[in-house]
Amino acid sequence: MGRLSMKKIKEILKLRFITDISFRQISRAVNVPRATVSDYCKRFEITKQPLDEILKMDEEIIYQLLFPEKKLPNTHKDRPLPDVATIHKEIPKKGVTFELLWIEYKEQHPNGYGLSQFKEYYYKFKNKIDPTMRQTYIPGHQMFVDYSGLTVPYHDSQTGEVLKSQIFVTVLGHSGCVFVHATPSQKQEYFIKSHILAYEFYEGVAKVMVPDNLKSAIISHTKQGIIVNESYAELCRHYNCAVEPARPKKPQDKGIVEQAVQGIQRWILAVFRNRTFFSVDEINQAIAPLIDKYNHRTIKFIGLSRYELFEQEEKQYLQPLPANRHIYKEIKIATVDISYHVQLLKCFYSVPYKLLKEKVEIKYSTTLVEIYHKSKLIATHPRLHKVNDRSTLKEHMPKNHEMQHEKMNPGRLLNWAASIGSNAEAFVQKRLDDADYPVNVYKSIIAVLHKAKMYGNMELDMALGYASSINATTVKSIESILSKKLYMQAINNPVNTVHNDHENLRGPEYYQ
Repeated sequence: MGRLSMKKIKEILKLRFITDISFRQISRAVNVPRATVSDYCKRFEITKQPLDEILKMDEEIIYQLLFPEKKLPNTHKDRPLPDVATIHKEIPKKGVTFELLWIEYKEQHPNGYGLSQFKEYYYKFKNKIDPTMRQTYIPGHQMFVDYSGLTVPYHDSQTGEVLKSQIFVTVLGHSGCVFVHATPSQKQEYFIKSHILAYEFYEGVAKVMVPDNLKSAIISHTKQGIIVNESYAELCRHYNCAVEPARPKKPQDKGIVEQAVQGIQRWILAVFRNRTFFSVDEINQAIAPLIDKYNHRTIKFIGLSRYELFEQEEKQYLQPLPANRHIYKEIKIATVDISYHVQLLKCFYSVPYKLLKEKVEIKYSTTLVEIYHKSKLIATHPRLHKVNDRSTLKEHMPKNHEMQHEKMNPGRLLNWAASIGSNAEAFVQKRLDDADYPVNVYKSIIAVLHKAKMYGNMELDMALGYASSINATTVKSIESILSKKLYMQAINNPVNTVHNDHENLRGPEYYQ
């Protein structure tokens, strides 16, 4: 068995021992074989360590705990099988859940199977007797997600253009309670925001998210496995839920949400057919009372509304909301450059200098940038927005006595510049002196000194002398000076460059 990343191991343990979902569902959610998921969970149980403590430990310590040189104990083979026929008769009854039936089974057979295997035996039996049978949903277990095929138009108040809002729909499997939210598009940030609002609407989180195969949720869904969009996976990690998308071309997997979409199209969206909106917020204000009205409609043959089913039978099974609301973040992989910074959208952020040339993961929102190395947070910065801005933390810089041992340092740059000429040396010295942190200007200095390969030492030295006289420092400016030979003007017109600070010098206006 190959070694999994620490992020996946932690995700597996959280989904199993906090969210309490089956190995099969975890396998689909993290795209890892079920046997591997089971093995990691059993190894964790053997450690007898609290999960909170395990999650805080360093990577190598966790691996040592999970993979000691000893064999796992043999599993029991004399467990009595659940009475699946009785389960099949009892589960449709009001208020009866798998957890209740499993507890009764365990009271009779203390050495019996766990809850996940108990359910698995039942589903195998159910699929044999009627593969097309209507699905049974466990309270608090699944939240189905989709977009309505119908959109609601609104007029841009500035341009007058008619735009189409997308209608996000969720439905809880057991009660059928729905949530509806209009957004400008189906882009990732709106998709995540709609989920957060849905959780807050239900005041809890289902254990499994069941989206259709939307690009905002699922990158790839094939026989080889499921690849979940990383931003969506981050959302689900925050709320301790798994992702199990509906299978392609399997309408039975998402029948409940398609019914909900049809319902909101008839009872909510159709109400707006003759109404004019001027913003998405205005659409959502109009939707809110209609959601409440739809959820309070009595369901035929049951005699209860979706909201009553939700309050009586499902709400208590939802996971509680975490203390902090999830903040949507984009994710990027970057390499630490020679200046101990990583580049993000043309801005630069420092990391500890010992991570030079290492790959790091950047998670960023509109206000914050977090940088991780091997799943460990190593730097936090405020988000910058001005091109070429830098955020450098002093503790990330090497100490002065250690700088000489780095691959690049001020002394080496000055020696390099001196080999080109005195003007080059003066230019480099000034750039280092003017910088808040010398390391921040390493890249631009190196780029300038490399120009000697194309133009020669003498040409570059004269160009840097001229650049210093007009306070030009950027690589682009110096490239322009070299290509246009602007430094020759200073040689041909020494009065303009050498004596231009004389207080009695007559200007052009004198001759007019």
